[in-house]
Amino acid sequence: MSKCLVTGGAGFIGSHIVSKLLHNNHHVVVLDNESSEANEAFNWYDDAENHVVDIRDFDACRPLFEGVEYVFHLAAFSRIQIAMERPVQCLETNYLGTHNMLECARQVKARRFINSSTSSSYGLINEPPLREDMKSDCLNHYSASKIGAETLCQMFWRLHGLRTITLRYFNVYGPRQPLKGKYAPVIGLFEEQKKRGEPLTIVGDGEQRRDFTHVYDVVEANMCAMMTHFAGIEVNIGSGTNHSVNEVAAFISDNTINIPARPGEARITLADNRRAQKMLGWTPKISLEQYFDPNTHL
Repeated sequence: MSKCLVTGGAGFIGSHIVSKLLHNNHHVVVLDNESSEANEAFNWYDDAENHVVDIRDFDACRPLFEGVEYVFHLAAFSRIQIAMERPVQCLETNYLGTHNMLECARQVKARRFINSSTSSSYGLINEPPLREDMKSDCLNHYSASKIGAETLCQMFWRLHGLRTITLRYFNVYGPRQPLKGKYAPVIGLFEEQKKRGEPLTIVGDGEQRRDFTHVYDVVEANMCAMMTHFAGIEVNIGSGTNHSVNEVAAFISDNTINIPARPGEARITLADNRRAQKMLGWTPKISLEQYFDPNTHL
């Protein structure tokens, strides 16, 4: 049994990782400041050691790292459009906050630091499928802050020998996905709109395509990253397939309306996940068709 720390551990992806770690009999320390405006609720587990704390506060976080061997860093100022509205808060949380967590992990000599990042850093200049060796093309404050955090992870590996690995998530969906606000991820937003009897709001023409990756697959990628011997690398975590927003809407309802397109977003995302297969031994298991199939029990 190892002592693991999960930042953002009461949120969407983080809480699933906490659950998996507890199931695997690890001692889990959870840090979360409950700041996400998109969450319907925060998911805390009584079996974990829980702390409401902000990763920007180094002095508050540092004592919580004592004895920690593995750090899963998911706390972030998320959502592209909100980050563009509040850029300073985004940069402070995603860049300086990540530095704080890396420094805490370095001081306690953690065995591994698993950093959660984003596919939005590929921007518009790269032709899908998107590979980890492609140039970054940051279209917004969110992707710029996350690329900065990736650079910090590389630096801590090269300068201090902290075994970091960055997982670049594509569009993650599944149980506990954010539901609130007009910028909530599209699947959760559509499902909530249908429940309320409202039309699904399709941004632009709806032909933009996304690589939708189930949260259970993302959790397994984190477990694989915990055990791999590779360090100082970035790894795509995506399904390797994509669907248009119109196709997603068709799974849910035919009651739709179109709203204006938004700036700062890529037209197509599609992961090349061969590095994840080779270096992590990870392959996605759950398709979008399975998720929407009422006869499939996930």
